[in-house]
Amino acid sequence: INGHIYNRGQRMDFNGWSQRGNQGWGYADVLPYFQRCEQRIGAASDDKFRGKDGNLQVTDLNYTHPLCEAFMEGAGQIGIPRNKDYNGAVQEGISYVQRTAYRRRRVSTARAFLNPAKSRANLTVRTNAHATEILLEGNRAVGVAYAKGGQGGRAMEVRASREVILSGGAINSPQLLQVSGIGPAALLQSLGIGLKHELAGVGENLRDHYAPRFSARVKNVLTINELSRGPRLLGEIAKYFLGGKSIVNLSPSMVYGFWHSDEAARSNDLQFIFTPASYKQGVHGLLDEHPGFTVAAWQHRPQSKGWVRARSGDPFEKPIIQPNYLDDEGDRRVIVAAMKLARRLMHTEPMKPYFDFEAYPGDHVQSDDEFLEAAREWGASTFHVMGTCRMGPDSDPTAVVDDQLRVHGMESLRVIDASIMPAMLSANLNAATMMVAEKGSDMVLGKTALEPIIVPD
Repeated sequence: INGHIYNRGQRMDFNGWSQRGNQGWGYADVLPYFQRCEQRIGAASDDKFRGKDGNLQVTDLNYTHPLCEAFMEGAGQIGIPRNKDYNGAVQEGISYVQRTAYRRRRVSTARAFLNPAKSRANLTVRTNAHATEILLEGNRAVGVAYAKGGQGGRAMEVRASREVILSGGAINSPQLLQVSGIGPAALLQSLGIGLKHELAGVGENLRDHYAPRFSARVKNVLTINELSRGPRLLGEIAKYFLGGKSIVNLSPSMVYGFWHSDEAARSNDLQFIFTPASYKQGVHGLLDEHPGFTVAAWQHRPQSKGWVRARSGDPFEKPIIQPNYLDDEGDRRVIVAAMKLARRLMHTEPMKPYFDFEAYPGDHVQSDDEFLEAAREWGASTFHVMGTCRMGPDSDPTAVVDDQLRVHGMESLRVIDASIMPAMLSANLNAATMMVAEKGSDMVLGKTALEPIIVPD
């Protein structure tokens, strides 16, 4: 369900959250929660930044490839240095990915956190259950209605003795609030949903990382495309079960890099990835028949904002998701710079022995307008959606939750997932979402927040 990439983001991201009026969410405040989640395994890391005793095992990719090595060497030649720990003191640079995997197994949040707690007396897990409504008494959340078995299933309710916690993610959390009567008045009235509590920001402020991809054909080297077929694939499967290095448990991307679009500003606003595999045109994730490699690059902190809006009061009807990619002029400028960097990385001296030709978007794309058109044609979501129940003070008319993750104007109702993020991170959202959950758990239990960790710049 995800690439299991572990990428926290930059200090300035979280300090920006705090500067928006969210007390306790600066980098020094969230660092101890990142550490509490994590069990960093493998390469030596700075203990000021990394955790060693958490449930979530984080390792370095244990698989190398000649194309990856050439790509990183070429990046170094154009000024992008190797970085031994992009989750440490500095993010900028290039390296193999860090991921939540250990001893050939992917470490999902369920494996790390849920499975060890399943036997606890105070936990009941109900599966195959679709939440249909937050039950309210006035402005107080008192429970949740759900359909056992999904659509058409038996209507059930569960009552809360203390509070209801919504963790449906950046798409489902705002939709459930809306169909329960909590959200923008005009939207709910237009759908015939009774307004129970007006909150203009529910479902708004959607952001995502949008990634145009470059693909090239290769020569003189074996790629994952060939290794994933026929007898070679059988060999890879055998190596996996014998404990060897194999493509079977690789992440979709093997190399991560972080850089900037403006040499004067050096704001570390770009991320790029590399993998020694090519994919079907326009279908990232489906390997091509032809050997190749893929480079994708995207803007860290997009300003384009979209929305998630219910289509009706039916909780089973899929909502409208409008990300508004590249709506902002600044986003268009940065994405073009990202694409130019991606192409430059494809043509470095160490890549020349392996580079055959650019499959898409193609060498004919040269001008800024052509790059932008190619971005619209070849770009895709990275599935880093966030912000639709944004955290902020009640003076912010678009905020949905406060800095304790409580829904504004409601009692006994919190949202704890990626939807509360007030601004996009310079990262995949896997790591930070777990940090939000770790910090939110202390809030739910009424615990004093962990002592901030202040580290030098």
